Amino acid sequence: MNWIAVKSIYIYEMTRFFRTLTQSFISPVLSTSLYFVVFGAAIGSRIQEVEGVSYASFIVPGLIMLSVITQGISNASFGIYFPKFIGTIFEMLSAPVSFLEIVMGYVGAAASKALFIGLVILGTAYLFVDFEIQHPFAMVGFLVLTCISFSLMGFIIGIWAGSFEQLQLVPLLIITPLVFLGGSFYSISMLPPVWQIISHFNPVVYLISGFRWSFFGAADVPIGLSLLAIAGFTALCLSVIWWIFKTGWRIRQ
Repeated sequence: MNWIAVKSIYIYEMTRFFRTLTQSFISPVLSTSLYFVVFGAAIGSRIQEVEGVSYASFIVPGLIMLSVITQGISNASFGIYFPKFIGTIFEMLSAPVSFLEIVMGYVGAAASKALFIGLVILGTAYLFVDFEIQHPFAMVGFLVLTCISFSLMGFIIGIWAGSFEQLQLVPLLIITPLVFLGGSFYSISMLPPVWQIISHFNPVVYLISGFRWSFFGAADVPIGLSLLAIAGFTALCLSVIWWIFKTGWRIRQ
């Protein structure tokens, strides 16, 4: 394992993150704060409790997941797309660096950024509502796994994208709707029976449900299914990335 290569890629990506601190950090935190004001105050005054938890507290895990998923995807996709766009990826591919080391560098940096933002938003939430985390270790575990899995997905999107417009296509048209329809701001049990069944085909439901369980001890789906879903999604992303580097799809073409 070439740890120097992994470290170099990781440090370069983290340095870029802190160079664009306003866009990378302040913007998502400010947006999430507005969600707390709009949903927590406006809607929360009309919906007192959901599953025995105040509505303002209930949406905290969903808002953290929303930010972590979108940031993990955007950071990883741009991180690998930009070297491909300017052509420096060919220098990396010709260097004595394996695909695993490249993935560890880019995905590790993207996951670290998403995790950092998620923890900051968690701290920001305490400024608006009072809540306790019943299972803190499980919360950190779900948060880290989500950061890694969706950073892997962002890496795939960055390889696939042929333009900056395509780079935003999947997050805007697919990921964001799935997150909003995945129980970020409501419980699946509040939906009509037909829509409850349909919602179980949304993979994000299992992530948000498991993450919310770590906060309040209540979940829309069994915790075991949530863990199985995120493990399966991570394995799928790793398999796709392995195939991409094996075939050179969208890299050497």
